[in-house]
Amino acid sequence: MTQKIGVLFLLTQDGFGADSAVHAQIMRSLDRDKFVIHVACSAGDGRTTPEALRKIEKIPDIRLRPVRFAPGFRQRSGREILASLPSLLAFPADLIGLRNYIAREGIRIVHSTERPRDAVYGVTLAKASGAKSVVHVHVKWQENYSLPAKWGVRAADAVFSISRFVTDSVVKQGREPRSIYTVLNGIDVSRWNPDIDGSSVRREFQIDSDTLLLTSVSRLFAVKGQSQLVQAYAAARKEVPNSKLLIVGADERWIHRGSYTEELKSLAQTLGVADHVIFAGQRADIPEIMAASDIFSMPSFEEPFGLVFLEAMAMRRPVIAINNGGTPEVVEHGRSGLLSSAWDVPGLTQNMLTLLRDAELRARMGEYGRKQVLEHFSAQRMARDAGDAYQQILSE
Repeated sequence: MTQKIGVLFLLTQDGFGADSAVHAQIMRSLDRDKFVIHVACSAGDGRTTPEALRKIEKIPDIRLRPVRFAPGFRQRSGREILASLPSLLAFPADLIGLRNYIAREGIRIVHSTERPRDAVYGVTLAKASGAKSVVHVHVKWQENYSLPAKWGVRAADAVFSISRFVTDSVVKQGREPRSIYTVLNGIDVSRWNPDIDGSSVRREFQIDSDTLLLTSVSRLFAVKGQSQLVQAYAAARKEVPNSKLLIVGADERWIHRGSYTEELKSLAQTLGVADHVIFAGQRADIPEIMAASDIFSMPSFEEPFGLVFLEAMAMRRPVIAINNGGTPEVVEHGRSGLLSSAWDVPGLTQNMLTLLRDAELRARMGEYGRKQVLEHFSAQRMARDAGDAYQQILSE
């Protein structure tokens, strides 16, 4: 019998973002006949259980090791430094313990994100223990990224990338192409049932059944394109007045100073559609939101991949988006949605009108999108691709 391959995933962050969710799906879906899954996850400050640890604890058949990691590389206030002292004092022993754990358990792959602390820990631990390091890149790679992150990506034995767009960006920064594995993202399709009832969402926001609902779900900051979306909707509504726009998501204040929500509300007021644009804030019921909607749109500039596109497609909703970044690798223009050029508000408006006016086209694109997710973008396919890459890395 072939010996199973031990893989250690590193999650040094307390939070649980989209990159952590992707890694959790890989952990959950890797073939247990071939792999033993270990996870070193932040234990936090000892006062509360970090969100990441709460999520990872729910994954079956893994070997979980909470670890007190050193504070991250960003600048910190005096209060934050004081609060992190217990972890700072404990991390040398925990680091040595984790290195010994890797050796003792025969772990052969250490898999981290490209976040600075993750990448530095992952590569360093792999080098110290004789394992192979994989740094998983989830964003377009640019020259201005932090030195620790760049070191991790360049020093890793291999790099995973979430799209060909991201792969190309890593190659442009000097990484050897043959050591980069494009592992397209996938989702747990079982969570996205297109037949669920979204009427409760419509009742909550007082949207009647005859009104066409265009929905956008994402963090709120300029690059996600909500401003262009509001402008296009204002133009489209003149032609299709029985419509509303629902914007779901919270302000990303560390990127966009101040409230982007308030800026968008002001824009909607100026354009005369304030009564028809609904700001729902952050929501946990995204499947129900999608079920209540007729069209999904996120005109994000150079989106690295766009997991939310897969979620909309899994719910049989046609997508309106931008023809750059990793988006065309997910949304097929004319088949699962319509794509326009970046910052092209008239083009975005026309795509919106095309779908608002044609229920048959919406249904056809929705069916095709759902089929594509089932066949090509499942978590199981993503995990198979990752597993195949692990084996190839070790064979080299």
